[in-house]
Amino acid sequence: MPMIDVYAAAGTFPDPHRLAIDLATAVMEVEQVPNIPLFRKNTAALIHELPAEAITNVDGDRGYVRVQVLTNAGALDRQKQLAVVDRLTSIVADAAGDPHLRGRTWVQLTEAVEGGWGLNGHANTNEEIILLAREEIARLQASSTGA
Repeated sequence: MPMIDVYAAAGTFPDPHRLAIDLATAVMEVEQVPNIPLFRKNTAALIHELPAEAITNVDGDRGYVRVQVLTNAGALDRQKQLAVVDRLTSIVADAAGDPHLRGRTWVQLTEAVEGGWGLNGHANTNEEIILLAREEIARLQASSTGA
């Protein structure tokens, strides 16, 4: 259930809402979690628009985008890390309409410590998240069969 934060100069993205949906969807797909409300409602992206002069590198160059992806510990193995960085970089460049933004997009992957994923007022461990997902899947299956 990743949280994605994007930091960019105001006006970089004509449709920040669409960008947020596309980023959240991509990470959910790469993680390969079940497509259930628990994950759909708790995988989200926040687009932070900053003044252009608030973003720079050491040389004073502007026009960068920073994407931070916070996941629960162990959610992304090496192949998934590579996939999520590549996909999010492409989505950002496409959303901005600037293919050169691929080279100016920084993606940072961060894992919450075990027990550090707060949901519904509870600091969940990975095992607790798995149990919540299994319970929801069982409820959904029972309701679809009329049981």
